[in-house]
Amino acid sequence: MKALYDLPAPAKLNLFLHITGRRADGYHLLQSVFMLIDWCDTLHVEQRADGVITREDLTTPLPADDLVVRAARALQAEARTPLGAHIGVAKQVPAQAGMGGGSSDAATCLLALNRLWGLDLPLATLERIGLALGADVPFFLRGRNAWVEGIGEIITPVELPPGCFAVVKPPEGLGTLQIFSAEDLQRATPTAIISGFAAHSESRQGQIEKRWGFGRNDLQPVAQRLCPAVTEAIEWLGHQGLEARMTGSGSSVFAAMPHDAELAEAPEGWQVRKCSNLAVHPLVGWAV
Repeated sequence: MKALYDLPAPAKLNLFLHITGRRADGYHLLQSVFMLIDWCDTLHVEQRADGVITREDLTTPLPADDLVVRAARALQAEARTPLGAHIGVAKQVPAQAGMGGGSSDAATCLLALNRLWGLDLPLATLERIGLALGADVPFFLRGRNAWVEGIGEIITPVELPPGCFAVVKPPEGLGTLQIFSAEDLQRATPTAIISGFAAHSESRQGQIEKRWGFGRNDLQPVAQRLCPAVTEAIEWLGHQGLEARMTGSGSSVFAAMPHDAELAEAPEGWQVRKCSNLAVHPLVGWAV
């Protein structure tokens, strides 16, 4: 096998995001449910015999040392393989959106190269490499919707019912560091439990917006202060009868919606998609 093409790297939504504390080293402790959606980037990976790692940007230009390149080099160093790779990246998931696009690309890259290079490294090894790249990478490597705790490394699979979601990314983005360093960030939300989330969802069968409305996003008030477009996107969905909240560290927002509903025409420059959630990552099982 010399190449793997059309590999999906799906985005995620945070159904809620609570900050429950802060460690002595400055890392924030969180609780969240990460849900995979069918808004995806696409990677094409070709093996090189000369050990060189190259990347081709097929849509949006990316930084020279982005997570895909760093993931490939980290795996190459771990395995001490003489092989290299040429990686084509067709970006669709917007950056600085709180949807984990870069982390998902890195996870797909690790899974692809583990197979293409014939390394057969276990998932635990890929997760260790991925965690050094970003806290969300292990989630995408495991490939299942999950209750996430700690700094993002404690991952418990959860089953989620099928759903349809309006996802809106305004032109402005938000940097994660900018949000987490804010003095007015809520950092002491009481700890929740998985059974509480499950009970909330099950008790609201048929109430589309309420079913997905557990908790809140503690980062949202800071994000709305720093980026008024977050508020504008929430209000735009609100005018259509949808209850929206921000995902991750923003600036994207989302709202549950009926499958047969249509969205109004979005303002110029906004990226708007009607998405479905995924039961599992399309590449689940590519590492053991």
